Amino acid sequence: MNRRRGQLSRNMRSNGSASFQKVVFVVLSLAVAATLWHFIATSEGATDPSRLVHEPANRRVGGVERKPYDVAAVKETCKNNNVIFVTGTAGFVGMHVGIELKKRGYSVLGLDNYNNYYSVALKRDRTQKLKDVGVVTVDGDLADGELLDELLSMCSPTHVLHLAAQAGVRYAAKNPLAYVHSNLLGFVTLLESVKKMEPMPPVIYASSSSVYGLNTKVPFSEEDRVDQPASLYAATKKSNEMIAHTYYNIYGMSLTGLRFFTVYGPYGRPDMAYFFFTQRILKGEEIQIFEGPNGETVQRDFTYIDDIVDGVIGSLESAPPSVKGEAEFRLFNLGNTNPLPVTTLVENLEELLGKKAVKKVVPMPATGDVLATHANVSAAYEAFGYNPKTDLKTGLKRFVEWFREYY
Repeated sequence: MNRRRGQLSRNMRSNGSASFQKVVFVVLSLAVAATLWHFIATSEGATDPSRLVHEPANRRVGGVERKPYDVAAVKETCKNNNVIFVTGTAGFVGMHVGIELKKRGYSVLGLDNYNNYYSVALKRDRTQKLKDVGVVTVDGDLADGELLDELLSMCSPTHVLHLAAQAGVRYAAKNPLAYVHSNLLGFVTLLESVKKMEPMPPVIYASSSSVYGLNTKVPFSEEDRVDQPASLYAATKKSNEMIAHTYYNIYGMSLTGLRFFTVYGPYGRPDMAYFFFTQRILKGEEIQIFEGPNGETVQRDFTYIDDIVDGVIGSLESAPPSVKGEAEFRLFNLGNTNPLPVTTLVENLEELLGKKAVKKVVPMPATGDVLATHANVSAAYEAFGYNPKTDLKTGLKRFVEWFREYY
């Protein structure tokens, strides 16, 4: 493991063109600085944390509404000695991981800002399912450092699982600053709050297969170059990995990044193809299937949510402590290892839904999507036994059953 850590650290330092990395670093640094300036300029200043927690009216913090939360419920969760602080619990992966953590005997304190990138009602339904099993989700923003300090000081979690992010490759072309705020400013703000804790908990955070960008070598390995992002979303995720390495190097914080590959399943994201294809097929509406500039078939390493959950918890339970000399900087692919054409996805949905799709093949838009993804998961298997088991048809069958019941 130490040898692998050294390889990954060297990989972070040496991969790709130095001039390209400097440009990316400068651009993203300026974006973060601008957002931080906005945060400071719009903040109402320091306030007694105890007053904030009990404030009956909403208050603006860094330009974002600070909302009251159930302090008693948070304190009840924090009575336990095995609390996991999970950001993004109203999200797809966050909900499923939170439920499984509770099943395994952990206590879970969640945080989510319920943004309206897609259905807020779906997000509320996810956190209701979490509430039903005893998981509290605080409605708050990752960039609110005061709130993070309050929650972490109340709970002293054993681990921080950071799954919150502004998701979506194509949406980044429409609203880039949302990605800077959530994925960059939010991540740094969280790490700054973790840094203050004694002892510091290990941090496990969601990266993305999108970091592989314009790579043509497959399957994708953690040792590959990742300095050619194809989208702003991918650039923010690559930046997360670079920022994580900085906190590992300077403070001895233990950080594990997880590169998720096309996650699907019940309670999934409506912006994902399998989800909106299902909606449109049932309505008899046209679906667009992308192809490459030379007619190439688009392929994805579709990974079922239960396999991702196993990988997330495996990485959490194997994370070394945040102690200099023991801490590690780790990166893992979490995929299915069996990429399939998007046309195969459509064929499976047609069979499961009992209805033919109205298909139109169109060129892939220049908004950051890539032609193919394929995960090499040998590092995750070696570290914590990650072994995805769910084939696409089985996973889609479970999704369709949920979809019909939910809608």
